[in-house]
Amino acid sequence: MTRQPRIGASQSSPTLPTPAQGVRWTTPIVETPGIVVLGSWIYRFVRLLVLLPFRFPVMVASTVTVSLCWWYSGWAGLAVLACGVSVVSLIWWRTWPDSYRYCVTWRLLAWWRYLAVYRRHWQPVLVISGLAESYQEHRYLPRIRRVACNARADYVRVSLVAGTSPTDFEHRVVELAHGFAAPSCRVTVNGPRDITLEFPRHDTLAEPLDAFPMTHHVELGALPVGKREDGTLWKLRLHNTHVLIVGVTGAGKGSVLWSAIRAMLPALSEGTAQVWAIDPKRMELAYGRELFTHYADTGESAVELLEHAVSQMQERAERYAGKQRSHIPTTADPFVVVVLDEVAFLTAYHPARDIRRRSENAIATLTSQGRSVGFCVLAALQDPRKEVMNLRNLFPDKIVLRLDEASQVDMVLGEGARERGAEAHLIDPTLPGVAYVRLETSPSPVRVRATFISDEDITAMVDGYTGGSSSVGDVA
Repeated sequence: MTRQPRIGASQSSPTLPTPAQGVRWTTPIVETPGIVVLGSWIYRFVRLLVLLPFRFPVMVASTVTVSLCWWYSGWAGLAVLACGVSVVSLIWWRTWPDSYRYCVTWRLLAWWRYLAVYRRHWQPVLVISGLAESYQEHRYLPRIRRVACNARADYVRVSLVAGTSPTDFEHRVVELAHGFAAPSCRVTVNGPRDITLEFPRHDTLAEPLDAFPMTHHVELGALPVGKREDGTLWKLRLHNTHVLIVGVTGAGKGSVLWSAIRAMLPALSEGTAQVWAIDPKRMELAYGRELFTHYADTGESAVELLEHAVSQMQERAERYAGKQRSHIPTTADPFVVVVLDEVAFLTAYHPARDIRRRSENAIATLTSQGRSVGFCVLAALQDPRKEVMNLRNLFPDKIVLRLDEASQVDMVLGEGARERGAEAHLIDPTLPGVAYVRLETSPSPVRVRATFISDEDITAMVDGYTGGSSSVGDVA
C-alpha cells in the first residue's frame, strides 16, 4: 500500500530561521538617478569657473593676458609682454618684497607643492596610513581644499569624510609626516569636518639661539625665552602660573631656567620681582647666585627656604583676603619665583624622610595656593615618574625637553600629547634646548627652542644687576 503525502506538505518548503540564528539584515543600496549625477557635475564645473579667479588670481590673469596677446599680436606680442612682465616683477620684487612674496612667490610654490607632492601622493599615503574609509565596497578619501605656503611650512586644508573626526589624523601625524617627507605634522581644527595639516619644509629650530639682548622693560606674563617652530618669539608666562620643566641630562633645562631669569632682569633690578633659588647640584644656579634674593644648596636649607616662602605667601594672602583677588607686582609685594633645580632630590632622593615630607608639603602648598598672591614655582626635573614627583598635576604649564621613553611624554603633557605631535623622545641629542610646551589654556603642544645662556652671559647679567642677595641663613 502506497503512502500518500499529507495535504499542505511541500517537498521544497524553505527552512525558517530558528530563534538562535536570528534575522540577517542588509543595508539597501540606493542608486542615484543619472540626471542628479549630471547636475552635480555641472554645478561643480560652474562653481570651479566662478571661484577660479579668486583662488588663483595670478594664474588666471596671466593666462588671459597671454591668450589675448597671442590672439592679437602673435609672437611679437608675447615677446613684448614677457619683457614688460619681467621689468614690472623686478621693480615689484625690489620695492615691495613682502607683497611680492605673498602674492607671487608663495602662491606659485603652493601650486607646485599641491601638484608635485600632495595631490600626487595623497591617495597612497592616506590608504597606507589607514585614513581612507570604505563603505559598500567603495573607498572614500578626505579632500584637499587648498594648499597655502609661507617661508617655513605648507598648510594643507582638508575636508573630512562624514563620520570621521580630527582625532583620526592626530593619531597618524608620524605617518603623515614621513609620507610627505616633512620633519613633522600638526593638526589644527578649523570647524566641523574642516582641518588644516601643517607640514614644515625644514627644521627652523636646528640652529642654536644666542641670548637675547637685555631690555629695560619686562612683562612677567610674556617673557621672551626662545623661538617657536613657526619662527615667532617663544614667550613664557610665569606670573599667575607654575611651570614644570622635564628633560634628561643634557637636554637643556638650564637654558630654559637661565633664559627666564635673564628676561626678568629689569623687574629684578626694580625690585618688583625676586628669584629664590634652590640648587642641590651647586653647579647650575650657583654661578649667578648674586642675582637671587635667597639661595639654598642643601636639603635642610632648601626646606627652610620653601617653608619661608609658604609663610610669606600665607601672610600676603591674609592681607589680600576680602580686598583683592589678583596680584600686581610692586616693590612692597614683589612677584616671587621659586626656582627648583633637580626637584627630585628633595621629593624622592634625599635620605632623610622628614626632609622629603616637608619638601613635598611646601611645594604642594605653594603650587596650590600661590598663583593669585604672586608666588610662582619654576621646577626642573629629570625623571617624571609618580614615585619620583607626584605633584606634576599641580603645575598648569609644562615644558618637555628630550626624554628617554615615549610613555613619559603623555606622563607629563597629558594623555594624547604624543599623538598630537609631541615626539619629545625623538628629539635629536645634538639639539639642546628644543622642547614641547603645553599650556594650561591650550591642549595642543608647541615645539620651541630656548636661547643658550653662556657663562659670559651670566657674568654680564651679574655685573649689570643692581639688586642684593642673601643666603638662606638670612630667612630663618
